[in-house]
Amino acid sequence: MKPTYHYTTVLEALNDLKEKGFTHDFNLHTEAIKATPNEYSVQHVYRYEGDSDPDEESVVYGIISISGKKGVFVAGFSANSDNEAADILEKLSIESSRQS
Repeated sequence: MKPTYHYTTVLEALNDLKEKGFTHDFNLHTEAIKATPNEYSVQHVYRYEGDSDPDEESVVYGIISISGKKGVFVAGFSANSDNEAADILEKLSIESSRQS
């Protein structure tokens, strides 16, 4: 099973992943994730739940593409988040944890 990390803030998770070499912003490339999900693997998952507001819930994924590009995808649960790409990454995360 892939590790799930617990940090105080999303920024803390992003900084830790950056230190691990996850520097590419996959939020700018959601169409590629949606078009070719089999070219990505979820290596790290971080879930954050806001204390006072359910709209503050988010997930940070550490992703590696088949070409070796390491980056992050941050999925929020607000109305403007890209839920389709987040759903794909959640499925990839579950599938990869079953293979481990």
